[in-house]
Amino acid sequence: MNRRCILLALTGLALARPPALAQAAPRRIRGTIEGLSGRDLTIATREGGRETVRLAENPAVSALRRLELSAITPGSFIGTAAEPGPDGVWRALEVLVFPEALRGAGEGHYAWDLTPSSTMTNATVDSVVEGNDGRSLTLTARGQQVRVMVPPDVPVVTPIPASMEDLKPGAQVFIIAAQAADGTLSANRVTVARDGVVPPM
Repeated sequence: MNRRCILLALTGLALARPPALAQAAPRRIRGTIEGLSGRDLTIATREGGRETVRLAENPAVSALRRLELSAITPGSFIGTAAEPGPDGVWRALEVLVFPEALRGAGEGHYAWDLTPSSTMTNATVDSVVEGNDGRSLTLTARGQQVRVMVPPDVPVVTPIPASMEDLKPGAQVFIIAAQAADGTLSANRVTVARDGVVPPM
């Protein structure tokens, strides 16, 4: 896989909001691969349904590698899905540490659909405070500051290259798919579970 394909795969993790010219809002699909026929990837979704996504001729495929919580440091550019806590501080559900090449991608704080009340924040880490219940992060995205607590058991990952050979039945995937007017879905990038690391976003 060349560098361009790798960056396309990683960019798919960063683009949480629909592009301005899209015909419809993109669909975020989470589930398990049932099969791959040609370029048609069939997925049993987490909601219990089944979706078929037509992949691009040369789709970019990425996997994830686990990181320690200590990998989140001031200056890191991260994406984190989080839920509101009772104290007004967001509680992270997952953290993705972006490679430097994707600094600034998808920057912002906006609604996300990992859970009914979750948001996604793609932002730079301003400060990190250690605590008994994890790491408290102060993030800045487009001039807005967001505080997020990252408990010790929350998955922290970073993207790595993968290939079509990793798209096997039983593998879990995360896809941001474009939906055409007739309802058909297509995607040019896939994030797939590998070596026991499941896409947590």
